[in-house]
Amino acid sequence: MKKFHTFAVCAYGDSPYLEACLRSVTSQSRPTQVILCTSTPSSYLDHLAERYGIPVFVREGKSNIREDWNFAYEKADSLFVTIAHQDDVYEKEYVKTLESAWRKYPDMTLFTTDYLTVKEHQVIWGERLTMVKKILRLPLRISQLNHLKWIKLSALRFGNSICCPACSYNKEILGEPLFRSSLTFALDWDNLVELARRPGRFICAERPLVFHRLHPGAETNASMKDSRRAGEEMLMFSRLWPRPAAALLMKGYQFAYGAYTEQKEAEE
Repeated sequence: MKKFHTFAVCAYGDSPYLEACLRSVTSQSRPTQVILCTSTPSSYLDHLAERYGIPVFVREGKSNIREDWNFAYEKADSLFVTIAHQDDVYEKEYVKTLESAWRKYPDMTLFTTDYLTVKEHQVIWGERLTMVKKILRLPLRISQLNHLKWIKLSALRFGNSICCPACSYNKEILGEPLFRSSLTFALDWDNLVELARRPGRFICAERPLVFHRLHPGAETNASMKDSRRAGEEMLMFSRLWPRPAAALLMKGYQFAYGAYTEQKEAEE
């Protein structure tokens, strides 16, 4: 019998935060499968995997977000798959909440939750962008409508309100490969838009069941420095809105970049 759920943990390099992630996914209140997937194998990863009794799958070839995520998704032999990021931590009720949602809505293709941002081991409360994302996700909480394409897309038109590590995908319905986008930073947003256009229900449990870590080595910081984020998000807005509206929405995002940069400079 196929297992219900798998945490497919994607590991890159030797992250000092990986063990906290593994501890959280192996301590769920409901049984779940955990696998570790990497394109950068090392004795450090092997040691941690052995400590927690987790199988390791190594992808040959150069590291690439889309290919690494698809590899992790394909290696998971279960109904639902969560592609866990190595720096993040999951509350012990995550799988239980997912299971409850699926039993109520068996046509659910995507499950997601609220999340909290962690910087330097401190949880950030009341972040304005977080509150905006909560508002954007409100349509997904209307059970009579959250199977409709326009309702699912409404949570994505003003930006990506869904946290990628908080998502579980119904592999039985969605099939393989999961990620088809050619983008790098906005890969998850592009993928969600594509999934929203398919049949199936998006369910959001508006409880913070994931702690999403930001740190200097995170992909977000790197993408800001080489302008990938701005370019790809402008592309996404242009796909969802007429060009003038897309440009206006990007101004709000550019303001957010400025605030983020000023905060990082103050911290450094």
